[in-house]
Amino acid sequence: MTRIADTFKRLSETGEKAFMPFLTAGDPNLEITAELIIELDKIGADIIEIGIPYSDPLADGPTIQAGSLRALQGGTRMPDVFELVRRVRPQVRASLVLFTYANPVFQWGVHEFFQTAQQAGANGVIIPDLPLEESAEALAAGLATGVDFIPLVAPTSQERIAKIAAQAQGFIYCVAALGVTGVREDLDADLSGYVASVKQHTALPVAVGFGVGKPEHAATIGQFADGVVVGSAIVKKAAGIAEALNAGDAALAEAKKQELIAFAASLKAPLYPSKQEA
Repeated sequence: MTRIADTFKRLSETGEKAFMPFLTAGDPNLEITAELIIELDKIGADIIEIGIPYSDPLADGPTIQAGSLRALQGGTRMPDVFELVRRVRPQVRASLVLFTYANPVFQWGVHEFFQTAQQAGANGVIIPDLPLEESAEALAAGLATGVDFIPLVAPTSQERIAKIAAQAQGFIYCVAALGVTGVREDLDADLSGYVASVKQHTALPVAVGFGVGKPEHAATIGQFADGVVVGSAIVKKAAGIAEALNAGDAALAEAKKQELIAFAASLKAPLYPSKQEA
């Protein structure tokens, strides 16, 4: 059983749903990213997505693009991200998933990328721009290393959902909204039906991301999905830390960091049904 499978098994036994925050590695710097990962783990994050900053992040909207730019301008590169994972791995219970793009992975070497991720302590890899037809090498590398290669499906995937689900590892990431990442005011009215249609094709857990930015969203999604991914809303909080640091205000930066953690805790809270009933 992989660490991600073990995470979802633990959650199912307690009736919880997975809270899956996203951070861009190196935004605003690697030291603070490490601190945030550890703090998110403490408040109950179950799977933490770590974005590898990339200059052409096709799936990401303006907020995460800006986070990647801040990280790249600060000098963060792929080896630094692996070192970050290696550094925090012994200190966190949460599963750690790398979010990256096809070009950097192919440049590194697909098997070598998964092998390096495994050696660093990562538990999964998401490559949103790698289509099913081109994913055989990544699927094999995932199986060989025990690092789950996690696929995305979208409402437009339709007949491809069954094929994607048949090869999925770890969990299936359902894209809640068409287009790039970014907080939406409202969730799609038929999101539960869409998730139910995906579940017809797999026994793996199903998580929902893209557009999720409020505790109310988490509460709604937690009623029919196994996990909730929150990216842009958290990266927006990281931007506040970066602005404070750029202004030379360390106290404000610390306050913004605590604000991010408190916001994340508010997103996890609705996913503890037993605590809500108590």
